[in-house]
Amino acid sequence: MRLMLPLLLAAGISVMASTTARAEGKPFQLALVNPIQIVPENESVSAFRLSIIYGRNANVTGLDWGLVTKTTGNFTGVQWGLVGFVDQNFEGWQGSFVNMTSGAFSGLQTGFFSTAGKMHGIQIGFINSAGSMQGVQLGFLNFIREGGFMPVFPIVNWGGL
Repeated sequence: MRLMLPLLLAAGISVMASTTARAEGKPFQLALVNPIQIVPENESVSAFRLSIIYGRNANVTGLDWGLVTKTTGNFTGVQWGLVGFVDQNFEGWQGSFVNMTSGAFSGLQTGFFSTAGKMHGIQIGFINSAGSMQGVQLGFLNFIREGGFMPVFPIVNWGGL
């Protein structure tokens, strides 16, 4: 268990390092509440986004930290905060209290409530939900709408293994 956090951080850093070089967008975003932010919401951020209350951008690659964060496009990297929304696809670690990814998710989701459209990876939380699942869910209640071991199952549920 002691090795879990360092391993997760190392995985997040490697994802950021491999994708930051190919990403386009501004390297830094500071947002108080949208639209009071440095980078306009229709532009992308390629290294670090800090959303003090609420930040919104098109695509984000790198580290995203804040109270409420919204990405209207794709996200690659590590997202931490109270609530994290991604409208399209996510690759990396989403570790907010509430995680909501509408598209395909590849990686790790940790939090109280996590949901993904098409999940490839691991969900750890109190309530986990996936449209389809190729991986494992660990939590009090686990929902998989299509292709899971069971549609609803406590403690552990899986699909596509």
